[in-house]
Amino acid sequence: MDGISTLKTDGLMARRNLLKGLSALPLAAVLADPRLVRAAAAGLKNVEIKGPDGRTLRAALALPEGASADNPAPAIITIHEWWGLNDQIKAVTADFAQQGYAALAIDLYDGAVATSADQAGTLARETDPDIATQTLLSWVSWLRAHAATSDRLGTVGWCFGGGWSLNAAIAAPVDACTIYYGRCDRPASDMARLNGPVLGHFATRDGYIDEAMVGRFKAAMDEAGKPYDVYWYEADHAFANPTSARYDQEDAALAWSRTQAFFAAHLKA
Repeated sequence: MDGISTLKTDGLMARRNLLKGLSALPLAAVLADPRLVRAAAAGLKNVEIKGPDGRTLRAALALPEGASADNPAPAIITIHEWWGLNDQIKAVTADFAQQGYAALAIDLYDGAVATSADQAGTLARETDPDIATQTLLSWVSWLRAHAATSDRLGTVGWCFGGGWSLNAAIAAPVDACTIYYGRCDRPASDMARLNGPVLGHFATRDGYIDEAMVGRFKAAMDEAGKPYDVYWYEADHAFANPTSARYDQEDAALAWSRTQAFFAAHLKA
């Protein structure tokens, strides 16, 4: 074997060993270390498809070990915060793959990633709802048709992505939906289109996704006769984001354990 081939082989083995090491760590430990976040994110495969309007849609895929047409895995779509599809969301997506899901981190910003709150707010406000919905529908169809996925699919999102997780479940619909402090006040006529249950994580000190909004969500779900679970945390918005000053490690871990149990019950059962 020549020197270049040896270096490539050694590099591949080192990367595989690193990914195995990451799989042994709890998600909170990975997210707490920017180097581990980058390593986990780098393990995803970038994928592109064409949308119905001809646009190029981008996402990052993580498949569980052994997933194939003969051994299909349930699927989860992850939807980024208002910051865009950054390494943090990719690292969470990688963790879902370690749990046995075919996980796809979709990009609603066409490659843009914000570095300031002002920039993130602009990107969120400039997101066209119709285009975003078509993007989500395209990825749901693509992931369902993937040879390594089963017939069960869920969505999860945080903040901006939390609202779009619900929107996707209404538009597609999907088998289970998780919302982390995302906009959820859709009318009962929309909730009636849901195909599966919804899990919501909300914070008592959140000034926008507040008790009044969540109350409207619960009333609409009740009117539509759809199942849901809502959990409140003595925390602030973005409590599950370790890069936020409002990060609450204990509540983030509790919400994550509930998310894991929810998807296991509705996508793996």
